[in-house]
Amino acid sequence: MSVLARTALRTAIRTAPRRSRGFAQTVSESRGAPLETYLAEEKALEHHAAQTSDLWRKISFYVCVPAIAVCVAWVYNAETEHAAHVEHIKEENGGVLPETPAYDYLNRRSKPFPWGMNSLFYNPHSNKNMEEEA
Repeated sequence: MSVLARTALRTAIRTAPRRSRGFAQTVSESRGAPLETYLAEEKALEHHAAQTSDLWRKISFYVCVPAIAVCVAWVYNAETEHAAHVEHIKEENGGVLPETPAYDYLNRRSKPFPWGMNSLFYNPHSNKNMEEEA
């Protein structure tokens, strides 16, 4: 297909009349009807947005905040029980935690991490210090 034929075809497609062009091209008998329709739709949209915002504000305050408070209370109780259990174990063993079993599948290191033998999230109160064994 030649360049001229292709250009003519594109021009014909672009200039062909289209069926509907959306809200701006709506034909009405009175001249003010499209504007009034647009303003009514805009007002309805603002009203719906206000109702939806109010709904989500109520959901946030009356559902999410109490749910978070309940979760905080549950976690606090669970951690308090865990700390009491650890203290009980310490009392049974003369004030220190017993040594964890040296199972072969625990703390496997074929080579050290770039920052040392301990993991990046090492906590001396809850993790075994792998630097002592190396």
